Amino acid sequence: MDLSTYFPVWKALTLEQQELLTRSAVNRTAPKGTIVHRGSADCVGLLLIRSGQLRVFYTSEDGREVTLYRLFEHDVCLFSASCTMRSIQFDTTVEAEKDTDFWVIPPAVFKQLMEQSLPVANYVNELLASHFSDAMWLIEQIMWKSFDKRLASFLLEESALEESLVLKITHEKIANHMGSAREVVTRMLRYFQSENLVKLSRGSIEIVDEKRLRALQ
Repeated sequence: MDLSTYFPVWKALTLEQQELLTRSAVNRTAPKGTIVHRGSADCVGLLLIRSGQLRVFYTSEDGREVTLYRLFEHDVCLFSASCTMRSIQFDTTVEAEKDTDFWVIPPAVFKQLMEQSLPVANYVNELLASHFSDAMWLIEQIMWKSFDKRLASFLLEESALEESLVLKITHEKIANHMGSAREVVTRMLRYFQSENLVKLSRGSIEIVDEKRLRALQ
């Protein structure tokens, strides 16, 4: 499939705008673990995900990470082009969680499309509203939901993404996703193991009782 299949409002663009996108878009591949975008000072451009999985996260001043959301096939990474939008600066980092193939729309081209195309501008506003809603939901979870419930939800989400009850993930990585300390994650996972909810081994976590873990959310 080509770019026209992935760009959200392709059919609403003029022929000239479609040709501009086709000429300007650059196809790139990021191996797992690659940092694709580093904060507001790094204006990569708009990313259209062709395959794979990206993680968008925020890092606090003390180095603690928290995952804001993930991006999958057909998704658009907007914050990597935030320099094109006035008064919108996000110091988020984008990392490839899996080998990822994507198109990059240069910032100048993306800005031109936003200024010339009402459908593109409307789509960007809708996407910003969606990400704001995701951020508010995350804040609510961190502030009001107990850590055992958040961890149970995270493990079940990972299981669904990987389509497996055995998760190849470290305690440190879970802490990075959840904006917590590794020691806190380890302590809670050991409690889950004592309750026969999970089984821990080096570098992996096996969900033993999915039903009870789901009831814990």
